Amino acid sequence: MTGPVALGLGCDRGTPMETIEEAVSQALASIGADWADVAAAASIDLKADEAGLLALARKHGWTLRFHTPAELAAVPVPNPSETVRRYTGTPSVSEAAALLAAGAGMQALLVEKHKHRGPHGRNATVSVARIASRMEQP
Repeated sequence: MTGPVALGLGCDRGTPMETIEEAVSQALASIGADWADVAAAASIDLKADEAGLLALARKHGWTLRFHTPAELAAVPVPNPSETVRRYTGTPSVSEAAALLAAGAGMQALLVEKHKHRGPHGRNATVSVARIASRMEQP
């Protein structure tokens, strides 16, 4: 039992909902978690109009939180990327967004940067973090 988890979501522009959903499903399965364990989801504000992300959130009843590149860049992550920084202004979207949504530090990261490429060639990236209990929050 993983308890409640938070998702950090990233994707190429125009990634279909099905590809993002497959990536989330794979990431959850890798830690023995279930869709019902997802209590929060977040991404970068550049994706606030991303149709696939919005459709996935609607389908699962999540309120997506969007963070600025500066907010994400302030979060220490295990896999920063200069490529991601070049395109978004932050070295991490999915890992940092998951940790912000979980209200937890790097030790809560259960799935680092799980990447899935759909049949159309677009990528979705998912990170999963255990949501800190009230006792663990800073």
